[in-house]
Amino acid sequence: MTFENTLAYAQKLDNDDPLAGYRDKFFHPVIEGKQVLYFTGNSLGLQPKTAKDYLQVELDDWAAWGVEGHFHGRNPWVSYHEMLTPASAELVGAKASEVVCMNSLTTNLHLLFVSFYRPTKQRFKIISEAKMFPSDRYLLETQVKHHGFEPDEAIIEISPRAGEFTIRESDILAAIEEHRDELALVFFGGVNYFTGQLFDMKKLTAAAHNVGALAGFDLAHAVGNVPLKLHEWQVDFAAWCTYKYLNGSAGNVGGIFVHDKHGQDTEIPRFGGWWGHNKERRFLMENTFEPMPGAEGWQLSNVPIMGMAVLKSSLDIFQQAGIEALRKKSLKLTAFLQYVFDDVVNKFTNIELQIITPTAPEQRGCQLSVKLIGTDKGFFNQLTHAGVITDFREPDVIRLAPVPLYNSFVDIYQFGQKLNALLEEITNDR
Repeated sequence: MTFENTLAYAQKLDNDDPLAGYRDKFFHPVIEGKQVLYFTGNSLGLQPKTAKDYLQVELDDWAAWGVEGHFHGRNPWVSYHEMLTPASAELVGAKASEVVCMNSLTTNLHLLFVSFYRPTKQRFKIISEAKMFPSDRYLLETQVKHHGFEPDEAIIEISPRAGEFTIRESDILAAIEEHRDELALVFFGGVNYFTGQLFDMKKLTAAAHNVGALAGFDLAHAVGNVPLKLHEWQVDFAAWCTYKYLNGSAGNVGGIFVHDKHGQDTEIPRFGGWWGHNKERRFLMENTFEPMPGAEGWQLSNVPIMGMAVLKSSLDIFQQAGIEALRKKSLKLTAFLQYVFDDVVNKFTNIELQIITPTAPEQRGCQLSVKLIGTDKGFFNQLTHAGVITDFREPDVIRLAPVPLYNSFVDIYQFGQKLNALLEEITNDR
């Protein structure tokens, strides 16, 4: 793609964008009286303007019906989670039977590990990426300890090579082959939270299966960001949160995927709860757990209706826009951000800011991670003060995520202008 770093060009890109109207479906923060440039949808998505209406329906039905809202509300709560399934399944490339929204991300992963990490003395190792999100690393550490293994022996972390920032796929595949006889599980973030690297989940799954291991993924930074085909790729299990690209509100309910080849086997060990029990007999209050077939059989408790209502307001927008169309815009939007960033930074030879996210579009989502060389968190603070909302990850990385649902090409141009002004100020102060 050939770009220009001008306002007129950015405006033309927005005028030609068939998804431009979706920007107006979200509230955009005004902080300290200023409209800010928001590039942190990879941390917390913006609020859909319809969220309040969706939530109000459930508040009104709670007021009107009390407990009877479970059966007589406009959206009966006893089956509310089922309304979120079609859009969720579409986003991750799954059958409806393979997906359910429930609990929170790490809780869901622990529940899935009960079923899919069942190590033996021979097969107990897990291969994962180095510098995965801390919650995932804690998950792996505590799971292997729970089964009586030492983390340093059981967890094989694949790191970037010296002088590189992202992980070579060939190194992952080599590790899978090297540990083939001891490997129980390959577990990666679909998109690494720190660098924004998108892993080839289809290839990693096939490699795991080839040596007799299972494959699971944390999709927190992938769902709603890149198209997924979990069923087709034969992924064994996955989980995600909904407050990042899915705009579900802070700390909201997560989701899981269990491939039908496992989900239809109700004998697979799991932790039980009454919402995962045979729904035709749920209210008989029986003593013996009879899991429902499919992903629903991993549910524990009845669902948080208010949070799910907010999430539904966003999922409905995703169904209207379509993940393939969003990905098409995302590729262009992220490429434009990279172009504008480079165009600005290359003018300042005394300041080094380096993008560490893969430059190949198929190896990233909409996030660009920028390593701060020769600066510190003060640069991030200055950027925030200038009205650019990004996030900082220790020790020296700023993450920018131009989200195709609500970020525009003019946002990118304006970011470039603010970045240029900030770098000029830093240069003049030296």
